[in-house]
Amino acid sequence: MTPPSARTPRRAPPPLDAAALERLALRYVERFATSRGKLADYLARKVRERGWDGVPVDPREVAQRMADAGYVDDRSFAEQKGAALARRGYGARRVAETLRAAGLDEEDRAPVVEEARTAALDSALRLARRKRIGPFASQRPDPRERERHLAALLRAGHDSTTARRVVDSAPGEIPILD
Repeated sequence: MTPPSARTPRRAPPPLDAAALERLALRYVERFATSRGKLADYLARKVRERGWDGVPVDPREVAQRMADAGYVDDRSFAEQKGAALARRGYGARRVAETLRAAGLDEEDRAPVVEEARTAALDSALRLARRKRIGPFASQRPDPRERERHLAALLRAGHDSTTARRVVDSAPGEIPILD
């Protein structure tokens, strides 16, 4: 077998043009659920990596065309991502930050974040069950372990009141919403 250093180097891909950028966008949206912001960031990165040949095209315009064609739906993406994060036990703060990082507008994020706030205790209990915290622990934790459990819930995006309610619950006692 030939050592890697003796092989011929890979040829650099050719610079992008408008048609190639469109093909990249189509390929990306066929493979991944995405938002306009994430798609535009991906396309801009590809232009930086490969260079450009021809009349410049704004990646945001290509992403908008994909949205106009129905290939990208920010509202649907926000709902799906928010539901997936809630099922994994993440709180409203983490959901909001994830959706913001995905490049979603406030109008697309707001209903999903509000739904996450409404279901805060349920999602905190999902995380607690998975991590065996609070009511799902076998015994009450010592103070140091309690702080670790509290930190895990806070990192997951839960507010301090909900996190404390779950962590301070006795094993087997599921807290109820006040």
